[in-house]
Amino acid sequence: MAIWFDKNLDEKFLRTKHPNKIIHDFLDIHFTELGDDFLRGTMPVDERTHQPMGILHGGASCVLAESLGSMAGYLCVDSSKYHVVGLDIHTTHIRSVSSGIVTGTAKPVHLGRSTQVWEIRIENEEGKLVSITRLNMFVKENAP
Repeated sequence: MAIWFDKNLDEKFLRTKHPNKIIHDFLDIHFTELGDDFLRGTMPVDERTHQPMGILHGGASCVLAESLGSMAGYLCVDSSKYHVVGLDIHTTHIRSVSSGIVTGTAKPVHLGRSTQVWEIRIENEEGKLVSITRLNMFVKENAP
């Protein structure tokens, strides 16, 4: 059974350009797959996402992870009443990547009334773990 608030949500939202410039225009992050309990997305590893040593910048990994976790968290709440904001992000970098595409998958650990916890695994093109992130989200009521 799907965890999303809108049970009729389909993948057409994946084809919609995200309005956040860091996500879409600068880092070229794309949401690619929506499963019953996960959201997946990709990001290129190139000069935009490299650190000075020519490998994927840890901050870019965190932006991908938080983008996936935040969007997934948003899709789990009634957006007419609530929104989600990040409380804490913790990323462990496992393996370096110098080129290609990385894929992140966000899955919930806890979906509560006031908090959410997401695990985001980022893998290289061979399916090897690049980093793992725990993202804690606060579910906040919209202002009246």
